[in-house]
Amino acid sequence: MAEATVIGWDIGGAHVKACLLQRGRVIDVAQWTCPLWQGIEHLERALQSARERWPAAARARHAVTMTGEMVDLFEHREEGVQRIAALLCDAWPEAPPLQFFAGDRGWCGRERVAGEWAHIASANWLATALHAARELDGFQREGVLVDIGSTTTDIIAFKGGRVVTQARSDVQRLATGELVYQGVVRTPLCGLARQIPWRGQPLNVMNEYFATVADVYRLTGELDAAHDLYPSADNAPKDAAATRKRLARMIGMDARDASDAEWLLFAQDWRAAQVAELGTQLQRVMAMHALSADAVVVSAGCGDFLVADVLAQAHGAACACRSYGADLARLGAGAAPDATRWAQVCAPSVAVAMLLDMELR
Repeated sequence: MAEATVIGWDIGGAHVKACLLQRGRVIDVAQWTCPLWQGIEHLERALQSARERWPAAARARHAVTMTGEMVDLFEHREEGVQRIAALLCDAWPEAPPLQFFAGDRGWCGRERVAGEWAHIASANWLATALHAARELDGFQREGVLVDIGSTTTDIIAFKGGRVVTQARSDVQRLATGELVYQGVVRTPLCGLARQIPWRGQPLNVMNEYFATVADVYRLTGELDAAHDLYPSADNAPKDAAATRKRLARMIGMDARDASDAEWLLFAQDWRAAQVAELGTQLQRVMAMHALSADAVVVSAGCGDFLVADVLAQAHGAACACRSYGADLARLGAGAAPDATRWAQVCAPSVAVAMLLDMELR
């Protein structure tokens, strides 16, 4: 079975995500915390967890994408790509040569990583969008991927089976709105808005690391605890009372200064601020690439619960929505019960596994 097995990897700076593919079908998807900025040993531990979960990985084919090269553990991104690649290759000595996704340059083995590092760096979004475009080609000619993760949001247009943006690097996508550095877990709350309403009055926000976006969605009940993996801003518990305390600090108050109902409304105002920003960027991307009103939106990420409201904020620019996990990740017989949901959350790992499998067939 090993020869028909592909493991897709998305090596991030905060999480490692992986997909087990057998005969072109998703069998299992998993995520491990990996605070890579604290040391390379965190990646080593995540790989060991994967090895224990999937013994077949030892001789499987491996497809790799990454964003972890950005962490400040490394002197620069080039070093990050090369060290991550070397660690993965050394971790699977009995496997066929690992393949690294290099975007427009295709796949490359270890020997080409040094020369292609700039194309390998932070290309996970391109893998997801390319896979979505190919899967939908012939059914839906154009669309846009909206992948709202723990830390960032990718908004990527596709037409006719290909990704249409000319941007490839993070800096280019930050300029076009195709990378929005906001997610639903790790983003410092002061990064969402400069002002926030409180009892009918706009207040300037305290630019301190008092709370994260996770506090907002924990209080609204939308954040799955399985995705709420990192410590809170004050390292205090994540129950509702402690969450309200953190939110209150954002405007110089204490939780006891208002009712629980008011703090819930406050959280909903923060939610509205994020939806407004993401909706604006989605509208911008769709206009930039002249997508039609019937373009499909492919949702992905642990923040997919925002997508419907983001679409509404963008004036209903897309009338159809598909879930990457449910509609594009093809499950195999015997797939884990939660494979669809985790494929939605870990879309780039599924995408690189699928793309390499297509290449090999």
